[in-house]
Amino acid sequence: MTRPAWVVGLTGGIGSGKSAAAARFGERGAAIVDTDVIAHALTGPGGAAMAAIREAFGEAVIDADGGLDRRAMRDRVFDAPAERARLEAILHPMIRAESDRQCRAAQAPYVVLVVPLLVESGRYRERCDRIVVVDCPEAVQRARVMARSGLPEAQVRAIMAAQAGREARLAVADDVIDNSGDLTVLERQVDTLHQRYLQLASA
Repeated sequence: MTRPAWVVGLTGGIGSGKSAAAARFGERGAAIVDTDVIAHALTGPGGAAMAAIREAFGEAVIDADGGLDRRAMRDRVFDAPAERARLEAILHPMIRAESDRQCRAAQAPYVVLVVPLLVESGRYRERCDRIVVVDCPEAVQRARVMARSGLPEAQVRAIMAAQAGREARLAVADDVIDNSGDLTVLERQVDTLHQRYLQLASA
């Protein structure tokens, strides 16, 4: 089998609750393939992307352990589209190849492919049988990110502005998880979707 029978793409803005939703899908028996986890492995000490990153950006973005200094890289590429594109040209093909490998290897009724920038990349739709968006009001996103990261509101707003807007994400959604409430509300929605996905994956 070259790919699993069924792949659900899961996305949402920063602070929306993607990780909580993915964790619940995993508890229910879905295989979770997370592109952020893959990216961290590729850019950690000894990661497969580090040689190319060092060659492209130099030692200033390498931490003491030989992995990517994420803060230094974020500062370098955030307002520099050409630099960001150069980093993405290194990472995106590697992330895609590894996520494809993990999807093919998954032993589960279906796979949840977690892609924070699914809308922005424009290429993941073709790999997914269904798209689920974790959604909440932008004010809730900001409050959550500020609470967990300690970042000032202006910086959180800038991060959110660099991502696809809420309307753009909802426009690609086959299913929406409303995470404006507490965790139990999210979990009930995931449980309902899990049953639907089991049926669709086995059809």
